[in-house]
Amino acid sequence: MKVAYNGCYGGFTLSRAGVVLAREISGDPKWGGPCLEGDLYDNGEVCGMDFGYSADDDKRSCSVLVEVIEKLGSEKASGSCSLLRIASIQDGADFEIDEYDGFESVEPPRKSWSD
Repeated sequence: MKVAYNGCYGGFTLSRAGVVLAREISGDPKWGGPCLEGDLYDNGEVCGMDFGYSADDDKRSCSVLVEVIEKLGSEKASGSCSLLRIASIQDGADFEIDEYDGFESVEPPRKSWSD
């Protein structure tokens, strides 16, 4: 299984080109939600600027997201203040995104004190 993460300080964001390609690959014109200039919010307001897509931890193994990063390469797929990377882990394995100031790594889940 492949997992997307941000390999620099800043934070995880997918570029405009990345979002456009993800929408093409997925066939969903709303993939990523309202994150590009001109997209519509649920209340009908128009998004006034590109924010780039920011995936929650549970969506980092999305096949479309991974494919976009692989096709565009890290530089073109990465949004502002990010450098998106792909980690390979065992299929079906649980993982956590460990983050410090936006710099991330993919780690096995931490055990709780009660385990």
